Amino acid sequence: QVHLVESGGGLVQAGGSLRLSCVVSGRTFSNYVMGWFRQAPGKEREFVAAISWRGGSTLYADSVKGRFTISRDNAKNTVHLQMNSLKPEDTAVYYCAAGRNSGGVGAHKYDYWGQGTQVTVSS
Repeated sequence: QVHLVESGGGLVQAGGSLRLSCVVSGRTFSNYVMGWFRQAPGKEREFVAAISWRGGSTLYADSVKGRFTISRDNAKNTVHLQMNSLKPEDTAVYYCAAGRNSGGVGAHKYDYWGQGTQVTVSS
């Protein structure tokens, strides 16, 4: 079994920054593609960013490109999401996900999920 625990969410003013972290336990972390998704009230869960097994390849949603950066530290079984220039529309619960295969933008491609961490951006 794989367990994912997110942290780092909170309340921030528009234009501010937050850094989310996700610690993974239970299996070999470096075997998984890692992703971040978010879900705002009344909306479907949407893809935010993903990173390949060794961190050499990243993928971002257009809405966050240039503002968010995904990274991973395989020695610490941790993936991060650095969020800069935050906007009120970034307000959502952010979820970390691990995929055994290709990952990508589809939530169905990920096998394990964290419980989520709330990010609230005030205007």
